[in-house]
Amino acid sequence: MISEQEANEKVENRWFKSWVMFEALAINENVAKDALETLVNKLDKDERVKIYKKTFGESKRVEKPIQNIEVGYSVTCEVNLVSKSFDNLAQIAIEYGPSAIEILEPSKFDLDVGEAQSILNSISNMMHRFAAAGAGGIVFMKGEE
Repeated sequence: MISEQEANEKVENRWFKSWVMFEALAINENVAKDALETLVNKLDKDERVKIYKKTFGESKRVEKPIQNIEVGYSVTCEVNLVSKSFDNLAQIAIEYGPSAIEILEPSKFDLDVGEAQSILNSISNMMHRFAAAGAGGIVFMKGEE
């Protein structure tokens, strides 16, 4: 983890400052907490980003969170981080599956075609991985049933 001052210095050097929300839901409170802590610790070690703040929420009991489950436990974590490129931020979104991402800075940026292609290829690769795992993806096309 880095300090907020270090994060601001990176933003001055054209890094992206973002707020990211993660949520874990499990039928066991400790499993939800442990899973989320493991995910955030893994993100903290990821070279593509630098975390400067993380805040874990209190565990909340959820009645009938999904079909056939009577009780679950939800835990959230808000993470503030910086990333060197938009491509890195997009890859983090794909790989870590946050509930939400907000880009705090910059308010505008240029995206060159190489970076745009890299992002699109990352998304395409993930869709192929979903399809290979039998989770859909390629077979779903807009406008077709």
